[in-house]
Amino acid sequence: MPSLLTSVHVIQAHKSDSPPSASRHAPRTLSATWCHDGPAKPTPPAASFAAAPEGHTTISLDPAAHRQFLRHLDGFIRDSKKILDAWDVYSDEHTGLDGWPYDDHAYGLRQSQRDADTAAAFETVRAGAPHLLATAEAQLAQLPADAVQSHWVWQLGVLRGALDRLDTLHEEWLQTRDSLPADARPGTPAFDDALAEHHAKSWSYLDDWATHGQAISDIHAAARHAPSPLAPPPTATAAPAPGRSSVVRR
Repeated sequence: MPSLLTSVHVIQAHKSDSPPSASRHAPRTLSATWCHDGPAKPTPPAASFAAAPEGHTTISLDPAAHRQFLRHLDGFIRDSKKILDAWDVYSDEHTGLDGWPYDDHAYGLRQSQRDADTAAAFETVRAGAPHLLATAEAQLAQLPADAVQSHWVWQLGVLRGALDRLDTLHEEWLQTRDSLPADARPGTPAFDDALAEHHAKSWSYLDDWATHGQAISDIHAAARHAPSPLAPPPTATAAPAPGRSSVVRR
């Protein structure tokens, strides 16, 4: 019997006055000069996606491409956890009991490294993120009620809002980068400070994907095990009519 998955086709920072915290949403120092622009964004093959009305996201019709996007998402979730765990250790060791860092400059550099590393890890997910979301939303709409976790709808909403903000911030970064002086290149303070600020603005939305991205994989797993809504119901065996005995052939 085909799974639900095969039946789905198209559906669519400046430093604060309070002490820094070792939590996921610690304030960021924007004057750091550490930078990393990350790898080039992968481009998915056009044939892998179904056409949709203008303004709507398409979803993958290629199971292999979809599985690859899911693997990229799982890898990002693992990598971001390692990055955050390393940051928490550093923050705990380099702040006092009042929450303030012992060395503001060093702390800001390390925080910028966390932001940039998380952004670089997300680059493998970025191209497929809209398609992963659209597919998860389509799958969720067709899952039977008893297979749905109540928090999935909310988590997909968080992911979509975060992706919209990341797209906006990316466009803003491209405009900022193009407006920099001609001699502003990676490794110069003008470029590195602007990139560090971009990463700082993006980090909380990347963290949303690290925190809630697992919902996409969970919905995919539920869809794989759900019966297809297109599958015909089992055919019942007709019972003999009342008052008639079966004829036994000899």
